[in-house]
Amino acid sequence: MTAGSRGDVAPYTGLGHRLARAGHEVTLVTHARFEPLLSGSGVRFHPLPVDPRAELESPRGRGLHRSAGEATKLVRLADMARRLVGRMTEDLLMAARDSEVLLLAASLAPLGHTIAEGLHLPSMGVYLQPLAGTREFAPPVLGGGSWGPAVNRVAGHGVCLATEHIFSGALPGVRERLGLPPVRSGAALRARERRLWPVQHGFSPLVVPRPRDWRPGLAVSGYWWPYDTEDQLPDVVREFLDDGPAPVFVGLGSATVPDAARLSAQVVAALRRAGLRGVVQRGWGGLAADGDDMLTIDDVPHALLFPRMAAVVHHAGAGTTAAGLRAGVPAVPVPIQFDAGFWAARLVALGVAPAAVPLRRLTVDALSSALLRATREPAYGRRARSLAARIRAEDGAAEVLAALERLGGG
Repeated sequence: MTAGSRGDVAPYTGLGHRLARAGHEVTLVTHARFEPLLSGSGVRFHPLPVDPRAELESPRGRGLHRSAGEATKLVRLADMARRLVGRMTEDLLMAARDSEVLLLAASLAPLGHTIAEGLHLPSMGVYLQPLAGTREFAPPVLGGGSWGPAVNRVAGHGVCLATEHIFSGALPGVRERLGLPPVRSGAALRARERRLWPVQHGFSPLVVPRPRDWRPGLAVSGYWWPYDTEDQLPDVVREFLDDGPAPVFVGLGSATVPDAARLSAQVVAALRRAGLRGVVQRGWGGLAADGDDMLTIDDVPHALLFPRMAAVVHHAGAGTTAAGLRAGVPAVPVPIQFDAGFWAARLVALGVAPAAVPLRRLTVDALSSALLRATREPAYGRRARSLAARIRAEDGAAEVLAALERLGGG
Protein backbone atom coordinates (compact mmCIF):
# COMPACT_ATOMS: atom_id res chain seq x y z
CA MET A 1 0.00 0.00 0.00
CA THR A 2 1.43 3.34 -1.06
CA ALA A 3 0.24 6.85 -1.88
CA GLY A 4 1.90 9.86 -3.47
CA SER A 5 3.55 10.69 -6.78
CA ARG A 6 5.05 8.31 -9.34
CA GLY A 7 8.30 8.15 -7.40
CA ASP A 8 6.34 6.88 -4.38
CA VAL A 9 4.91 4.04 -6.49
CA ALA A 10 7.41 2.89 -9.15
CA PRO A 11 9.86 1.03 -6.85
CA TYR A 12 6.99 -1.13 -5.57
CA THR A 13 6.19 -2.32 -9.10
CA GLY A 14 9.60 -3.99 -9.24
CA LEU A 15 9.43 -5.23 -5.66
CA GLY A 16 5.97 -6.65 -6.28
CA HIS A 17 7.15 -8.35 -9.48
CA ARG A 18 10.02 -9.97 -7.59
CA LEU A 19 7.70 -11.20 -4.82
CA ALA A 20 5.31 -12.58 -7.46
CA ARG A 21 8.14 -14.43 -9.17
CA ALA A 22 8.97 -15.99 -5.80
CA GLY A 23 5.46 -17.45 -5.61
CA HIS A 24 3.53 -14.81 -3.67
CA GLU A 25 0.20 -13.38 -4.82
CA VAL A 26 0.82 -9.62 -4.79
CA THR A 27 -1.56 -6.69 -5.10
CA LEU A 28 -0.34 -3.12 -5.36
CA VAL A 29 -2.78 -0.73 -3.69
CA THR A 30 -2.29 2.82 -4.95
CA HIS A 31 -3.74 5.59 -7.12
CA ALA A 32 -5.63 4.51 -10.25
CA ARG A 33 -3.45 6.58 -12.60
CA PHE A 34 -0.47 4.27 -11.93
CA GLU A 35 -2.11 0.99 -12.98
CA PRO A 36 -0.32 0.99 -16.40
CA LEU A 37 3.03 0.70 -14.60
CA LEU A 38 2.13 -2.89 -13.71
CA SER A 39 1.32 -4.14 -17.22
CA GLY A 40 2.90 -7.59 -17.64
CA SER A 41 4.39 -7.66 -14.15
CA GLY A 42 2.22 -10.41 -12.67
CA VAL A 43 1.15 -8.01 -9.91
CA ARG A 44 -2.53 -7.33 -9.33
CA PHE A 45 -3.89 -3.85 -8.74
CA HIS A 46 -6.37 -2.23 -6.38
CA PRO A 47 -7.02 1.45 -7.19
CA LEU A 48 -7.27 4.30 -4.73
CA PRO A 49 -9.61 7.14 -5.73
CA VAL A 50 -7.30 10.15 -5.26
CA ASP A 51 -5.41 11.49 -8.31
CA PRO A 52 -2.15 12.99 -7.00
CA ARG A 53 -1.44 14.99 -10.14
CA ALA A 54 -4.85 16.63 -10.05
CA GLU A 55 -4.28 17.51 -6.38
CA LEU A 56 -0.87 19.09 -7.10
CA GLU A 57 -2.36 21.10 -9.96
CA SER A 58 -5.26 22.33 -7.83
CA PRO A 59 -5.14 25.79 -6.21
CA ARG A 60 -4.26 24.15 -2.89
CA GLY A 61 -1.47 22.14 -4.51
CA ARG A 62 -0.03 25.13 -6.32
CA GLY A 63 -0.03 26.96 -3.02
CA LEU A 64 2.91 24.76 -1.98
CA HIS A 65 5.16 26.90 -4.21
CA ARG A 66 4.30 29.97 -2.14
CA SER A 67 5.67 28.40 1.05
CA ALA A 68 8.57 30.31 2.55
CA GLY A 69 10.51 27.25 3.72
CA GLU A 70 10.50 23.47 3.96
CA ALA A 71 8.73 23.41 7.33
CA THR A 72 5.90 25.64 6.06
CA LYS A 73 5.61 23.60 2.88
CA LEU A 74 5.48 20.38 4.91
CA VAL A 75 2.67 21.78 7.07
CA ARG A 76 0.68 22.68 3.94
CA LEU A 77 1.28 19.23 2.43
CA ALA A 78 0.23 17.55 5.66
CA ASP A 79 -2.99 19.58 5.67
CA MET A 80 -3.67 18.53 2.08
CA ALA A 81 -2.98 14.88 2.90
CA ARG A 82 -5.24 14.99 5.95
CA ARG A 83 -8.11 16.14 3.73
CA LEU A 84 -7.54 13.23 1.32
CA VAL A 85 -7.05 10.32 3.72
CA GLY A 86 -10.76 9.82 4.30
CA ARG A 87 -11.35 9.32 0.56
CA MET A 88 -8.89 6.41 0.50
CA THR A 89 -9.79 4.63 3.74
CA GLU A 90 -12.61 2.45 2.39
CA ASP A 91 -10.49 1.07 -0.44
CA LEU A 92 -7.57 0.39 1.90
CA LEU A 93 -9.90 -1.60 4.16
CA MET A 94 -11.35 -3.48 1.21
CA ALA A 95 -7.91 -4.44 -0.12
CA ALA A 96 -6.69 -5.46 3.33
CA ARG A 97 -9.63 -7.82 3.85
CA ASP A 98 -8.45 -9.77 0.79
CA SER A 99 -4.85 -9.99 2.06
CA GLU A 100 -2.76 -12.10 4.40
CA VAL A 101 0.14 -9.67 4.92
CA LEU A 102 0.32 -5.89 4.50
CA LEU A 103 3.48 -4.18 3.25
CA LEU A 104 3.16 -0.47 3.98
CA ALA A 105 4.88 2.55 2.50
CA ALA A 106 5.67 5.36 4.92
CA SER A 107 2.93 7.50 3.38
CA LEU A 108 0.22 5.10 4.62
CA ALA A 109 1.93 3.31 7.50
CA PRO A 110 -0.08 4.73 10.44
CA LEU A 111 -3.42 3.88 8.83
CA GLY A 112 -2.22 0.61 7.32
CA HIS A 113 -0.78 -0.60 10.61
CA THR A 114 -4.07 0.11 12.38
CA ILE A 115 -5.98 -1.82 9.72
CA ALA A 116 -3.56 -4.73 10.04
CA GLU A 117 -3.97 -4.71 13.82
CA GLY A 118 -7.75 -4.69 13.57
CA LEU A 119 -7.81 -7.52 11.02
CA HIS A 120 -5.13 -9.53 12.89
CA LEU A 121 -2.77 -9.44 9.91
CA PRO A 122 1.04 -9.33 10.05
CA SER A 123 2.48 -6.16 8.55
CA MET A 124 5.82 -4.60 7.69
CA GLY A 125 7.02 -1.19 6.61
CA VAL A 126 8.66 -0.81 3.19
CA TYR A 127 10.01 2.74 3.18
CA LEU A 128 11.84 4.66 0.46
CA GLN A 129 13.38 7.25 2.81
CA PRO A 130 14.88 7.09 6.29
CA LEU A 131 12.06 8.29 8.54
CA ALA A 132 13.01 7.27 12.07
CA GLY A 133 14.87 9.88 14.06
CA THR A 134 18.65 9.64 14.33
CA ARG A 135 21.47 11.69 15.77
CA GLU A 136 23.37 11.34 12.47
CA PHE A 137 21.28 13.65 10.26
CA ALA A 138 18.25 15.91 10.37
CA PRO A 139 14.92 14.61 9.00
CA PRO A 140 15.21 14.13 5.22
CA VAL A 141 11.75 15.63 4.64
CA LEU A 142 13.09 18.89 6.09
CA GLY A 143 16.07 18.91 3.73
CA GLY A 144 18.49 16.74 5.68
CA GLY A 145 21.83 18.19 6.69
CA SER A 146 22.64 18.24 10.39
CA TRP A 147 21.47 20.47 13.22
CA GLY A 148 23.57 18.71 15.83
CA PRO A 149 23.05 15.18 17.21
CA ALA A 150 20.46 15.99 19.89
CA VAL A 151 18.36 18.31 17.69
CA ASN A 152 18.54 15.88 14.76
CA ARG A 153 17.02 13.09 16.81
CA VAL A 154 14.32 15.23 18.44
CA ALA A 155 13.35 16.70 15.07
CA GLY A 156 13.15 13.23 13.56
CA HIS A 157 10.79 12.09 16.30
CA GLY A 158 8.73 15.23 15.76
CA VAL A 159 8.36 14.48 12.03
CA CYS A 160 7.19 10.95 12.86
CA LEU A 161 4.56 12.35 15.23
CA ALA A 162 3.47 14.87 12.59
CA THR A 163 3.05 12.01 10.10
CA GLU A 164 0.83 10.20 12.60
CA HIS A 165 -1.23 13.38 13.04
CA ILE A 166 -2.14 13.36 9.33
CA PHE A 167 -4.31 10.32 10.07
CA SER A 168 -5.77 11.58 13.33
CA GLY A 169 -9.10 12.37 11.70
CA ALA A 170 -9.52 8.97 10.06
CA LEU A 171 -8.12 6.62 12.70
CA PRO A 172 -10.82 6.87 15.41
CA GLY A 173 -13.54 5.74 13.01
CA VAL A 174 -11.38 2.92 11.63
CA ARG A 175 -10.47 1.72 15.11
CA GLU A 176 -14.13 1.71 16.13
CA ARG A 177 -15.16 -0.23 13.01
CA LEU A 178 -12.47 -2.85 13.66
CA GLY A 179 -13.22 -3.21 17.38
CA LEU A 180 -10.00 -1.59 18.56
CA PRO A 181 -9.87 0.64 21.65
CA PRO A 182 -9.26 4.37 21.14
CA VAL A 183 -5.69 5.63 21.60
CA ARG A 184 -4.21 9.03 22.35
CA SER A 185 -2.13 10.91 19.80
CA GLY A 186 1.33 9.38 19.44
CA ALA A 187 0.45 6.20 21.37
CA ALA A 188 0.24 4.07 18.22
CA LEU A 189 3.72 5.20 17.12
CA ARG A 190 5.18 4.40 20.54
CA ALA A 191 3.51 0.98 20.47
CA ARG A 192 5.05 0.15 17.08
CA GLU A 193 8.45 1.21 18.34
CA ARG A 194 8.15 -0.88 21.53
CA ARG A 195 7.13 -3.93 19.50
CA LEU A 196 10.10 -3.40 17.14
CA TRP A 197 7.75 -3.28 14.16
CA PRO A 198 9.91 -4.33 11.17
CA VAL A 199 10.73 -1.82 8.44
CA GLN A 200 12.78 -2.50 5.32
CA HIS A 201 14.25 0.60 3.64
CA GLY A 202 14.58 0.54 -0.15
CA PHE A 203 17.85 2.40 -0.64
CA SER A 204 21.45 1.28 -0.75
CA PRO A 205 23.55 1.27 2.43
CA LEU A 206 26.33 2.60 0.20
CA VAL A 207 24.24 5.75 -0.28
CA VAL A 208 22.82 6.06 3.24
CA PRO A 209 24.46 3.73 5.77
CA ARG A 210 22.11 2.43 8.44
CA PRO A 211 22.24 4.91 11.35
CA ARG A 212 24.05 3.39 14.31
CA ASP A 213 21.44 4.59 16.79
CA TRP A 214 18.40 3.10 15.06
CA ARG A 215 16.47 0.53 17.05
CA PRO A 216 16.44 -3.17 16.07
CA GLY A 217 13.97 -3.99 13.31
CA LEU A 218 14.90 -1.06 11.07
CA ALA A 219 16.87 -2.50 8.13
CA VAL A 220 18.44 -0.96 5.03
CA SER A 221 17.96 -3.54 2.31
CA GLY A 222 19.08 -1.92 -0.97
CA TYR A 223 17.16 -0.43 -3.88
CA TRP A 224 13.99 -1.90 -5.37
CA TRP A 225 14.14 -1.18 -9.09
CA PRO A 226 10.93 -0.30 -10.97
CA TYR A 227 9.42 -2.91 -13.24
CA ASP A 228 9.91 -1.72 -16.83
CA THR A 229 7.41 -2.81 -19.46
CA GLU A 230 9.63 -1.62 -22.34
CA ASP A 231 12.91 -3.21 -23.42
CA GLN A 232 14.10 -0.62 -25.92
CA LEU A 233 14.05 3.13 -26.37
CA PRO A 234 11.52 4.74 -28.74
CA ASP A 235 12.83 5.22 -32.29
CA VAL A 236 12.85 9.01 -32.04
CA VAL A 237 15.00 8.84 -28.91
CA ARG A 238 17.45 6.31 -30.40
CA GLU A 239 17.83 8.42 -33.53
CA PHE A 240 18.56 11.54 -31.49
CA LEU A 241 21.14 9.73 -29.36
CA ASP A 242 22.87 8.26 -32.41
CA ASP A 243 23.01 11.64 -34.16
CA GLY A 244 25.62 13.26 -31.93
CA PRO A 245 27.56 13.16 -28.66
CA ALA A 246 25.91 11.92 -25.49
CA PRO A 247 23.36 14.50 -24.32
CA VAL A 248 22.31 15.55 -20.82
CA PHE A 249 18.98 14.44 -19.40
CA VAL A 250 16.88 17.11 -17.68
CA GLY A 251 13.72 16.14 -15.85
CA LEU A 252 11.83 17.01 -12.70
CA GLY A 253 9.66 13.89 -12.51
CA SER A 254 6.37 14.47 -10.69
CA ALA A 255 7.41 17.84 -9.28
CA THR A 256 5.44 20.88 -10.42
CA VAL A 257 7.00 24.33 -10.92
CA PRO A 258 5.58 27.87 -10.82
CA ASP A 259 6.71 28.90 -14.34
CA ALA A 260 7.52 26.01 -16.68
CA ALA A 261 8.24 28.23 -19.72
CA ARG A 262 10.78 30.35 -17.85
CA LEU A 263 12.51 27.33 -16.34
CA SER A 264 12.61 25.55 -19.71
CA ALA A 265 14.30 28.58 -21.29
CA GLN A 266 16.89 28.67 -18.49
CA VAL A 267 17.63 24.97 -18.90
CA VAL A 268 18.10 25.25 -22.67
CA ALA A 269 20.31 28.32 -22.30
CA ALA A 270 22.48 26.56 -19.69
CA LEU A 271 22.88 23.46 -21.85
CA ARG A 272 23.86 25.49 -24.89
CA ARG A 273 26.26 27.66 -22.89
CA ALA A 274 27.97 24.44 -21.76
CA GLY A 275 28.04 23.13 -25.33
CA LEU A 276 25.76 20.19 -24.55
CA ARG A 277 22.79 18.58 -26.23
CA GLY A 278 19.73 17.92 -24.10
CA VAL A 279 16.94 15.39 -23.59
CA VAL A 280 14.22 17.23 -21.67
CA GLN A 281 11.41 15.29 -20.03
CA ARG A 282 8.08 17.11 -19.76
CA GLY A 283 7.09 15.49 -16.46
CA TRP A 284 4.27 16.93 -14.39
CA GLY A 285 5.93 20.34 -14.48
CA GLY A 286 5.52 20.69 -18.27
CA LEU A 287 9.12 21.36 -19.35
CA ALA A 288 9.85 21.64 -23.09
CA ALA A 289 12.76 22.47 -25.40
CA ASP A 290 13.03 23.23 -29.14
CA GLY A 291 15.89 22.98 -31.60
CA ASP A 292 17.98 20.35 -33.38
CA ASP A 293 20.18 19.98 -30.29
CA MET A 294 17.23 19.36 -27.96
CA LEU A 295 14.67 16.56 -27.69
CA THR A 296 11.53 16.78 -25.56
CA ILE A 297 10.21 13.43 -24.34
CA ASP A 298 7.43 12.01 -22.20
CA ASP A 299 7.92 8.95 -19.99
CA VAL A 300 10.90 6.81 -21.00
CA PRO A 301 12.34 4.16 -18.65
CA HIS A 302 15.31 5.65 -16.82
CA ALA A 303 17.04 2.27 -16.85
CA LEU A 304 17.21 2.43 -20.66
CA LEU A 305 17.85 6.15 -21.06
CA PHE A 306 20.24 7.20 -18.30
CA PRO A 307 23.21 5.00 -19.29
CA ARG A 308 23.27 6.83 -22.65
CA MET A 309 23.55 10.27 -21.00
CA ALA A 310 26.62 12.42 -20.31
CA ALA A 311 24.95 13.54 -17.06
CA VAL A 312 21.49 13.70 -15.50
CA VAL A 313 19.87 16.85 -14.14
CA HIS A 314 16.94 15.95 -11.91
CA HIS A 315 14.82 17.00 -8.95
CA ALA A 316 16.61 14.62 -6.57
CA GLY A 317 13.57 12.54 -5.75
CA ALA A 318 14.46 9.21 -4.17
CA GLY A 319 13.60 7.16 -7.28
CA THR A 320 15.34 9.35 -9.87
CA THR A 321 18.38 9.66 -7.62
CA ALA A 322 18.52 5.86 -7.47
CA ALA A 323 18.15 5.53 -11.25
CA GLY A 324 21.03 7.93 -11.86
CA LEU A 325 23.26 6.09 -9.41
CA ARG A 326 22.39 2.77 -11.05
CA ALA A 327 23.30 4.14 -14.50
CA GLY A 328 26.73 5.30 -13.35
CA VAL A 329 26.60 8.82 -14.78
CA PRO A 330 27.31 12.15 -13.03
CA ALA A 331 24.40 14.15 -11.64
CA VAL A 332 23.40 17.76 -11.19
CA PRO A 333 20.60 17.70 -8.59
CA VAL A 334 18.02 20.49 -8.65
CA PRO A 335 16.20 19.91 -5.35
CA ILE A 336 12.72 21.38 -5.15
CA GLN A 337 11.12 20.21 -1.93
CA PHE A 338 11.05 17.85 1.03
CA ASP A 339 13.59 15.00 0.93
CA ALA A 340 15.17 16.24 -2.32
CA GLY A 341 17.70 18.35 -0.41
CA PHE A 342 18.76 15.25 1.53
CA TRP A 343 19.33 13.12 -1.60
CA ALA A 344 21.06 16.01 -3.39
CA ALA A 345 23.49 16.37 -0.49
CA ARG A 346 24.19 12.63 -0.59
CA LEU A 347 25.05 12.82 -4.31
CA VAL A 348 27.52 15.64 -3.64
CA ALA A 349 29.03 13.82 -0.64
CA LEU A 350 29.46 10.66 -2.71
CA GLY A 351 31.40 12.63 -5.30
CA VAL A 352 29.07 11.91 -8.23
CA ALA A 353 27.67 15.47 -8.39
CA PRO A 354 29.72 18.70 -8.30
CA ALA A 355 27.03 20.74 -6.53
CA ALA A 356 23.33 21.03 -5.97
CA VAL A 357 21.50 23.82 -7.80
CA PRO A 358 18.26 24.34 -5.82
CA LEU A 359 15.33 25.44 -7.96
CA ARG A 360 14.84 28.64 -5.95
CA ARG A 361 18.41 29.72 -6.77
CA LEU A 362 18.69 28.29 -10.28
CA THR A 363 20.25 30.61 -12.86
CA VAL A 364 21.74 29.96 -16.28
CA ASP A 365 25.21 30.64 -14.87
CA ALA A 366 24.81 28.28 -11.91
CA LEU A 367 23.39 25.42 -13.97
CA SER A 368 25.88 25.75 -16.84
CA SER A 369 28.80 25.88 -14.40
CA ALA A 370 27.64 22.68 -12.67
CA LEU A 371 27.08 21.00 -16.04
CA LEU A 372 30.59 21.86 -17.22
CA ARG A 373 32.11 20.37 -14.08
CA ALA A 374 29.96 17.24 -14.19
CA THR A 375 30.71 16.48 -17.83
CA ARG A 376 34.31 17.67 -18.21
CA GLU A 377 35.96 16.73 -14.92
CA PRO A 378 36.64 12.97 -15.24
CA ALA A 379 36.53 12.27 -11.50
CA TYR A 380 32.73 12.56 -11.35
CA GLY A 381 32.26 9.94 -14.06
CA ARG A 382 34.82 7.60 -12.51
CA ARG A 383 33.19 7.75 -9.10
CA ALA A 384 29.72 7.34 -10.60
CA ARG A 385 30.73 4.22 -12.55
CA SER A 386 32.49 2.67 -9.56
CA LEU A 387 29.53 3.25 -7.24
CA ALA A 388 27.06 1.99 -9.84
CA ALA A 389 28.87 -1.34 -10.14
CA ARG A 390 28.60 -1.89 -6.37
CA ILE A 391 24.95 -0.81 -6.20
CA ARG A 392 23.96 -3.09 -9.08
CA ALA A 393 25.52 -6.01 -7.20
CA GLU A 394 23.09 -5.54 -4.31
CA ASP A 395 19.73 -7.32 -4.13
CA GLY A 396 17.35 -5.24 -2.06
CA ALA A 397 14.29 -7.30 -3.00
CA ALA A 398 15.93 -10.46 -1.63
CA GLU A 399 16.12 -8.79 1.78
CA VAL A 400 12.38 -8.08 1.68
CA LEU A 401 11.66 -11.67 0.68
CA ALA A 402 13.67 -12.93 3.65
CA ALA A 403 11.91 -10.52 5.99
CA LEU A 404 8.55 -11.65 4.63
CA GLU A 405 9.44 -15.25 5.43
CA ARG A 406 10.27 -14.25 9.01
CA LEU A 407 6.99 -12.33 9.24
CA GLY A 408 4.98 -15.41 8.38
CA GLY A 409 4.17 -14.59 4.76
CA GLY A 410 6.20 -17.42 3.25
